[in-house]
Amino acid sequence: MPVHAYQKWQGPLWTFACLAEIGHRKGDRSLLPLRDQFREWLFAERHMRPPHSLLIPGQEDRFRRCACQEGFQAWSEMRLGIADGTTEELILRLKRWQWPDGGWNCDKRPEAHTSSFMETLAPLRALALHAEITGSRSSKVAARLAAEVFLQRRLFRRRRDGAVINPRFLLLSFPHFWPYDILFGLQVMAEAEFISDQRCAEALDLLETKRLPDGGWPLEQKVWKFADSFVSRGTFYDWGPTGRSRSNPWITWQAKFVLEAAGRA
Repeated sequence: MPVHAYQKWQGPLWTFACLAEIGHRKGDRSLLPLRDQFREWLFAERHMRPPHSLLIPGQEDRFRRCACQEGFQAWSEMRLGIADGTTEELILRLKRWQWPDGGWNCDKRPEAHTSSFMETLAPLRALALHAEITGSRSSKVAARLAAEVFLQRRLFRRRRDGAVINPRFLLLSFPHFWPYDILFGLQVMAEAEFISDQRCAEALDLLETKRLPDGGWPLEQKVWKFADSFVSRGTFYDWGPTGRSRSNPWITWQAKFVLEAAGRA
């Protein structure tokens, strides 16, 4: 693809993730060049050094890294049926870099000690799928630890005072590029079989309140723009209606999946 491997949102990583999200057929070997383009960028030696990664002396258990990159890529490769030994290396990276609280963070400040929602959800999703496919006990344990980052905060609240962490977390968005939102969080909880945990209940209640009169759900937060050329935050596909009063088919599909998994359909 004639674009930087991490181009938002049209580079190989995000294109790959979108194809996996919408259920592109498994084993499509025409995707291998796209897969390998991102891998070449991701495994470059410079990614283990600042500013991409940082190991602070005395904080060896908190390796600073944008682990969502490994998470998105590993999950997409497994979902698309083109995983191999390199996919296993991505999974091993996630396990090695997992913070004591269960997640990951790319915050380079020495005082940073809590995992990031943004950097933790994609790795959790990848580890849960890896455990499902391979039966890996260590992946299952790592996924359980990562899930606690969200469950302890009821998917959107601070532990300290119960306040909403970020108002944008409450706005439904698709595709799941950035930022985190409760629908993506609930979807991963459902996939990883944590959706029955009572700490998901408040987020599920909130999702139900967003149902529109026609039975659908809205795409409330648009972080992309449809374009037929490479542009910043562009996508080659129009992901449908946006705005709080219009149903979006992708949001509706995922909301129904989540609520059915939670026994609320």
